Amino acid sequence: MKGRSVLLDHIDGRPAAALMVDGRLEDLLIDPPEGGAPELGAILRGICDRPLKGQGGMILRLPGGHAGFLKQGKGLAPGQPLLVQVTGLGLDGKATPVTTRLLFKSRLAIVTPDAPGLNIARSIKDEAERDRLQVIAHEAMQGAPEGCGLILRSAADGADEDELADDIAAMRDLAEAVGADRAGEAELLVDAPNAHLLAWRDWSLPAPDEVIEHAGVFEAHGVHEAIAALQDRHVPLSGGASMVVEPTSALVAVDVNTGADTSLAAGLKANLAVAKELPRQLRLRGLGGQITLDPAPMPKKDRRRFEDALRRALRLDGTDTVLAGWTPLGMFELQRKRDRLPLSALL
Repeated sequence: MKGRSVLLDHIDGRPAAALMVDGRLEDLLIDPPEGGAPELGAILRGICDRPLKGQGGMILRLPGGHAGFLKQGKGLAPGQPLLVQVTGLGLDGKATPVTTRLLFKSRLAIVTPDAPGLNIARSIKDEAERDRLQVIAHEAMQGAPEGCGLILRSAADGADEDELADDIAAMRDLAEAVGADRAGEAELLVDAPNAHLLAWRDWSLPAPDEVIEHAGVFEAHGVHEAIAALQDRHVPLSGGASMVVEPTSALVAVDVNTGADTSLAAGLKANLAVAKELPRQLRLRGLGGQITLDPAPMPKKDRRRFEDALRRALRLDGTDTVLAGWTPLGMFELQRKRDRLPLSALL
């Protein structure tokens, strides 16, 4: 199967989406089971519960008996209702990270109630197109509340004027409705997008060659086989090398093996193969936090080449990842944002 395909199906009755590129699974979204902590992107009314002395933060009561953590709690009082949006995952019983800076995001536009200004994605380079979009955005935001801003996403490049205006209007209406609903007890106001909506919103660039939605499409296109392979900690790489991806409670350990190759360049070749494949494996397995990599032996002079290859691969991945660097024992460490649940928690 050549090209870029978006497949929409269900797993255990929950919406799921797979992005296939030339027959290879590149991304996977599965809705979590019901009853868990609020999901990333959900907008809620929380109730300030207790300040965290010495940290400046505030613990909030969220719907369903869950707790939220707001990093900036200065000036807030217990019992005060607050509009917040989920920015991270509340794993292992920890409070769910939230922010008061709400984003109302669609495929083409993002409305920012507390961040004024009209901004266009830097990826849109053509000046004539930027001017066209600026005019549409300016007209669509006429009469918006003071302090409300707009960001046009990369997918807005070349978008139909009416479609873009309708998209902005929908996000504006939603933002204004939520902003008017500040009083009351803890409540979910805008649910997080499900897997199908996320796929439509975030996999639109480059445009897919096909979008297929029906029961059994995962089976027909090998998605279930790819998911089964992701449950194996052993990952084969090019040239006979491999890596072992082992999540623990403290970190994700990645061990690199050269396989049967005993040449002087075996270590470098294996490490470069890992640099190319690691972001995909972390994305599909839903792994984040501290990543500790035990590379195959290679000369120190080749470390920069490995770092550059890893940095290029991560740039295409999109998830915020910091290269922490080398440890005294020769490990390489990364810190990756946890922006999705582990695959093991979704199956």
